[in-house]
Amino acid sequence: MYDLVIRNANIVDGTGLPAFSGDLAINNGKIAAVGDVKTKGKKEIDAQGKLLTPGWVDVHSHMDGQATWDPLCSPAANHGITTLIMGNCGIGFAPCEPNADAQGRLITVVEDVEDIPGAALHEGVKWDWETFPEYLDAVEKFPRAIDVGAQVPHCAVRTYVMGERGAKNEIATPADVSAMAAIVKEGIESGAIGFTTSRTELHTTGGDQAMPGTYADEAELLGIGKVIGELGGKGIFGLVSDFHNWEQEMDWMKRLSVDNNCQINFVLFFREEADWDRVLKQLDYCRQANAEGAQLIPHVGARPVNILLSWDGTINPFSFHANYGPLSVMSHEDRLAELQKPEVRAAIVAEDLPLMGDSFMDTIIGGYDKLYPLGNPPNYEPAPEDSIAAKAAEAGVSPQEFCYDLMMQDSGKTVVYFPCFGYGANDLSRQVELLEDSSTVISLADTGAHCGVLCDASIPTQMLSYYVRDRERGHRLKLEDVVKMQTFDTARCVGLEDRGTLEVGMKADLNLIDFETLQLESPQIIYDLPAGGRRMFQGASGYIATIVNGEIIMENGKHTGAVPGALIRGAQPAPKAA
Repeated sequence: MYDLVIRNANIVDGTGLPAFSGDLAINNGKIAAVGDVKTKGKKEIDAQGKLLTPGWVDVHSHMDGQATWDPLCSPAANHGITTLIMGNCGIGFAPCEPNADAQGRLITVVEDVEDIPGAALHEGVKWDWETFPEYLDAVEKFPRAIDVGAQVPHCAVRTYVMGERGAKNEIATPADVSAMAAIVKEGIESGAIGFTTSRTELHTTGGDQAMPGTYADEAELLGIGKVIGELGGKGIFGLVSDFHNWEQEMDWMKRLSVDNNCQINFVLFFREEADWDRVLKQLDYCRQANAEGAQLIPHVGARPVNILLSWDGTINPFSFHANYGPLSVMSHEDRLAELQKPEVRAAIVAEDLPLMGDSFMDTIIGGYDKLYPLGNPPNYEPAPEDSIAAKAAEAGVSPQEFCYDLMMQDSGKTVVYFPCFGYGANDLSRQVELLEDSSTVISLADTGAHCGVLCDASIPTQMLSYYVRDRERGHRLKLEDVVKMQTFDTARCVGLEDRGTLEVGMKADLNLIDFETLQLESPQIIYDLPAGGRRMFQGASGYIATIVNGEIIMENGKHTGAVPGALIRGAQPAPKAA
């Protein structure tokens, strides 16, 4: 008798092969049979033609703090994510000297760069570690519903070794590099998936100071990366970069990869349409380099880089208006009461736009042709005629008035959508082209980060409900391809060969989905982090059950209380053939 049998499902198994009707059996946390299962189960689910897929594998999260206090890594589990990888962008909490100054320094980086409330981190992170192996031990001890894997973050390593010199991005000495390399080697040997660094000037701390490691030279990067070669190619090197000198950057990446049998996962990021030619050239470079023995894997997003603007969030179009300033520090209830007063509304919308001369900030303040009602269900592919400027013109009011009244809907919880980078084509055609490229991997959900302005952990749900089922502004993606993108492809790009497909012997991580009703919910700010910290939360409907290691952790959007998840220690081999 099997532990669990799911019958009569529409199975999309993650391999890319066509969907088929059948049953699936689970025993001892593994898939025991797929197809026509005759043997009974201790528990059985009649799926009645509902969609059965592997669990989603999220390879770009920032759950390094939240994973130590939240068993669900919410909202990951709400969107069918059964495995997530943290420690991206060189950001994390280990190693760290066991004192308040060092701990506070890392919290400040995470708060400033990833918009995770510092108060929540100060209260939630217990600091039961100094070294990276000790951090993994602490993560492993905490009961959790989903699996998590960690990477060694450059920022923490650099400040641990170099102190203020590291924080100020001074050039590392050979002794510094040797010490950092030893820490990374120890981390990978103890179970880290790999090492990550950030080379983008978007990642700044207080006073617009670039985060530690941003300007590391080749000697430092290659000196750290060589430990992967010393370990026989065990471990992955990950990075995000602005690619100002992309050919020079890709050259050292290629050399590092070839010389050390090292896979490099890098964020293929673009801001403007003018960057698109560079993106295509980088894809060609990767294809050529990989044919010559490199392992360069571009990671791409399914949405433009975006910001959700709201009264309760980090920023909104009225944040810099003089008459709004006193309201910004109020509680939600008190602020809403003030915003509802006609005289307050009149004073705020009548102000001249407080433009700053910065194109990014000025778009938030007054670029209403680039700001959109997100809607319900949310629309992440708005057309120019959907903009607040266009809607205001139709209504015969100013854009400020329209935006103000829009944000006041749903008790002041409605958000405004600003696709700030990568939406120059005014549709998702660039994202689709990147997703369909055979050399790329879907990534960049930033799960757990940018709490006041973002909730891209919901991307897996959008991939099915929108890209496969509902999209009208371009061609739709094939269901089997989208499932493979988020399961097999993502699992393999971080060395996990024990999950991502519904095949006998694989981990029993699954999603049972009502595909016809699957839908994103509207995002809104909630206050459930430690110390009452805020975050943008977006739920979903249509997930009937999410299963991890053979146990149902979510049923119809609710946690069952099960905590079968685990810490992943390093690459995981495929199950041995029976």
